[in-house]
Amino acid sequence: MSERQQRLADYLQDKKEIRFVTPQGTDITLAVAGRRWINCDGKENFPDGEVFTGPIEDAVNGVICYSFPAVHGGRECDGIRLTFRDGRVVDAKADKGEEFLIAMLDQDAGGRTLGEIAIGTNYSVERYTKNTLFDEKIGGTFHAAVGSSYPETGGVNESGLHWDMVCDLRQGGQIFVDGKLISENGRFLNPDWPQPVAAGA
Repeated sequence: MSERQQRLADYLQDKKEIRFVTPQGTDITLAVAGRRWINCDGKENFPDGEVFTGPIEDAVNGVICYSFPAVHGGRECDGIRLTFRDGRVVDAKADKGEEFLIAMLDQDAGGRTLGEIAIGTNYSVERYTKNTLFDEKIGGTFHAAVGSSYPETGGVNESGLHWDMVCDLRQGGQIFVDGKLISENGRFLNPDWPQPVAAGA
């Protein structure tokens, strides 16, 4: 699994742009040129299974419709829809907890900027549990965190907030890298990258 994730991270390393699209309304494009993709393979977190980077702070545009309730500090928001323009959230909506969502985004100057973009690659984690440590690793999802960047990616956004929210790609979602389709319905097209565990394996 570590080796498969490293191949994916190596592929992404010199790319300029990544785009996520779902039939549920997500269409977000992020510039990532010069940023470092990191393979999370059980050395710091467990369970693990993601590759992530810090997108270029002023080059995130589009809409993310998050699939699952997002929990922060014991508070829950659901039906979250964030609209980004030139890297900042310009519109934030939620079916539940909208007031709390906006308060979190407005807590400091960096709260409305995307600090992390990551692809979940652990296909042994299959269902949402409200435990972010598990949920952000679900194979066939991506998560986009508002707030602080991880400096090791090259990201420079600073904030007291780092809120991981998960978007499911398994019902028609696609990932494009520099215009090339690399994932569809939550599965990578390259068989050497992370793949669902075979039944009975």
